[in-house]
Amino acid sequence: MIGKLTGTLDSIAGLHVTIDVNGVGYVTTCSARTLRRLGTTGSTVSLLIETHVREDAINLYGFADPAERDWFRLLTTVQGVGAKVALAILGTLGPDEIAQVIAAQDKAALTQADGVGPKLALRIVTELKDKVPAFMAQTAPLRGVKDSDAASGAGNALASDAVSALINLGYRRAEAFGAVANASRKLDPQAKLDDLIRTSLAELSRKDNAA
Repeated sequence: MIGKLTGTLDSIAGLHVTIDVNGVGYVTTCSARTLRRLGTTGSTVSLLIETHVREDAINLYGFADPAERDWFRLLTTVQGVGAKVALAILGTLGPDEIAQVIAAQDKAALTQADGVGPKLALRIVTELKDKVPAFMAQTAPLRGVKDSDAASGAGNALASDAVSALINLGYRRAEAFGAVANASRKLDPQAKLDDLIRTSLAELSRKDNAA
């Protein structure tokens, strides 16, 4: 079983790349997101590999980071989501965005990916909504929506504190996660914790009223 490949980027054709490892070319399928991070042919690359073995083929799927690989594994547990669709989702939404989309039950965001219609999007958010909190706790801390905040750690701390506050008020983690994700999209990046909690509570109230 191949878990990682490090070598020279030999060629790129669509979503398929060939990595030359000591003279052996490994054809690997990647998401558009990973492809954007690989650089040009001739450069040294390193990809985490998910190997799928079938009776008629051995397929390699490459990922630039563990988060994308782990989301690929989780997405393909959903009926109707094969490797091609999972890669399309990962090429459209980053790992953190997928977590927020599922927690917020945002089916429309998933339909932006090729091969994902309304019915499949509904199945994805339905089957994964209760798995996301535990999955995120195992793989990475909750991040804020803004990449600049997350890079500095500010988005991480703010969103995590807001989720904790909502949990302390009696909300389930999945509910809190989705509310904070939605509130973060609406607020200014410089918003304070009180603003995030207040807006998250408004999101929860709006959802309750709509139910």
